[in-house]
Amino acid sequence: MRIAVFGAAGNLGSRVVAEALSRGHEVTAVVRDPARFHELDAAAIARAGDAASVEDVAALSAGQDLVITATRPAPGREGELRPTTEALLAGVARTGVRLLVVGGAGSLTLPGAGGVAVIDGPGFPASWRPIALACKEQLEVVRAAEPGVDWAYLSPAALLEPGERTGTYRTGADELLVDAEGNSVISMEDLAVVLLDEAERPKHHRTRFTAAY
Repeated sequence: MRIAVFGAAGNLGSRVVAEALSRGHEVTAVVRDPARFHELDAAAIARAGDAASVEDVAALSAGQDLVITATRPAPGREGELRPTTEALLAGVARTGVRLLVVGGAGSLTLPGAGGVAVIDGPGFPASWRPIALACKEQLEVVRAAEPGVDWAYLSPAALLEPGERTGTYRTGADELLVDAEGNSVISMEDLAVVLLDEAERPKHHRTRFTAAY
């Protein structure tokens, strides 16, 4: 497959690029600043582009089989997530390429809490609230995409950190997945596995799904 990854130099994006390359896919790694090209895997095709530009997204998605976006605004700039997502959707609408969006966990519902969202649950860190709210709005934007856009929105586990690639995970829909101890965790390496498994064997179309151990 030919896969374009926006946010390719980020913590998650770089792992998505590595996972895709390890499976033999042709990867176009997109970053906003060409000065970051040296951070990209040498086996990827480095391209400069802004996920917030409809023209850039359309140009870079043309000829691809799939676009994956793992972009994240810097702290204090969470408001950029909505227009960036709108631009991504508009760009792929022009080319007809499928879009996988990595979102947030805050809008998932807590198990056994009567539909209460993670972001509204007890003990949710105040410092996470701005990006969680931005991701909640991002999901609303994606769900409102025009009918012709084939998208899937992946909400990770509550705790997403660098770790090991195990290749094992569980998937769900709109409820936070927790283990027997009540923890909701997945490594960035395994979230990349989730994304590439979905890329190769699509199961989710115009819907949100989640993954955790």
